[in-house]
Amino acid sequence: MSELTLAQLVAILPYSRSRAATFLAPLNATMREFGINTPARQASFLSQVGHESGSLVYVRELASGAAYEGRRDLGNMQPGDGVRFKGRGLIQVTGRANYVACGKALGLDLLAKPELLEQTVNACRSAGWFWQSKGLNALADAGDQVAVTRRVNGGTNGLAERLAMFAVAKRVLA
Repeated sequence: MSELTLAQLVAILPYSRSRAATFLAPLNATMREFGINTPARQASFLSQVGHESGSLVYVRELASGAAYEGRRDLGNMQPGDGVRFKGRGLIQVTGRANYVACGKALGLDLLAKPELLEQTVNACRSAGWFWQSKGLNALADAGDQVAVTRRVNGGTNGLAERLAMFAVAKRVLA
């Protein structure tokens, strides 16, 4: 696997310029840890992370999380779970059940401290965990960015931007 350089990261996510240096080493470590180790996988991962985080700006969902209250599909069974376990990380891990699974995989007590996913390293690693747990390397290998987007987003929200970032990333990483 080639290490992503700062110049490449800024070329792929130009609006990340002020934060790119902070995220570079944790992103490289995450891609190594979770087998995101080919140009196709890296391009797909970085384009999804770029869209989901607003080019590395957001590691916490802007909405309050109230819309997730009582969502059994997310494991939000206790009052306040929606707000407490709203989306965090570079790919928004959302809901009590996902926090439990992510915390177990990464060795973090996310039930006690969900805000740990807002820390740079954990924001990156949680995105890598999500990527691996959803089988996204295989979809990236197949070149199916629509399927990757559906698995990350639940739909195709922001597809045009994701595809544009992917095209740039593919060129930059070639």
